[in-house]
Order: sequence, then C-alpha cells, then structure tokens
Amino acid sequence: MQPNNFTTEFFGIGIQNGKTPENLGVLWRTAQNMGASFIFTIGNRYANQASDTHNSVKSLPYFHYQTFEDFYKHLPKGCRIVGVEKTEKAVQLDTFNHPKRCVYLLGAEDHGLSNQAIEKSHFLVQFPSEKSLNVAVAGSIILYDRGRDKAKV
Repeated sequence: MQPNNFTTEFFGIGIQNGKTPENLGVLWRTAQNMGASFIFTIGNRYANQASDTHNSVKSLPYFHYQTFEDFYKHLPKGCRIVGVEKTEKAVQLDTFNHPKRCVYLLGAEDHGLSNQAIEKSHFLVQFPSEKSLNVAVAGSIILYDRGRDKAKV
C-alpha cells in the first residue's frame, strides 16, 4: 500500500547561501538527531565538514539547488516553506504549530533570507533573541521545537 502523499509527515531543513561550512556540518548533525527526512542547500554547496561527526550527508538525502527558483520548483507536493527570519511578519516560535509536511529554510547569519525567500515562504517564524544567532543554533532551536508535543497542522 502506498502512503497518502498529503497525510504522510516529513520535514527537511536547509540553508540559503550559507556563510561558513562548519555551521552546515553542525546543522546536519542536529537534523539527523532530530529526525529530519532530508537536508538541502541553496546557493553555496555543501563540503565535507569535520563538524558533521555523524557524516549525516551520507545518512540523509541531500539536495542542492543553484537558485531559490530551482528549490521552489522542486518542493515536494503539499510541502510548506517555513522561513526562519527576524521580521515583523514572523510569528513567535512558541505559538507556532508546525506543518506536517514542510521545509525549514534558514539564511546566512550576515544576510538572512533573500527577499524572494521571505515572500514565497508559507510561514515565517522567529524566536526571542537580542541579535541574530549562529545558523546551526537557530536551526537546532527550530528542530527542537518541532519535536515538542505541539499540534501539527
């Protein structure tokens, strides 16, 4: 029996134009530990990192997209983009109900998400923080929150 594509739960996490490869390795390790279905990059490509001690890129499906348009065109059916960005439009993470089928999209620490990524995100989330956080730390917080006992929509 094939799974129903609209009720099967999955999530992936990725970075748009990541700044430092070490952060990517740490995020992939967290993604693997927190049950991500896949990982991805947009723009800057993954390179093997000592910080990915579990070699997650060999354990999880990894996708690379040259541009945001390419990424958007290849979203899985029924999948929602959850952009992580400190902006007035973003809802607070503690009140956010995560979609059953989604990708979490983070931007580089120095530039954040592109305007196009912000506009195309189905949801924008943020959490209290004086300044921007390391992208691997921010992604880890998002994945931890997803694993909490909260309703999924």
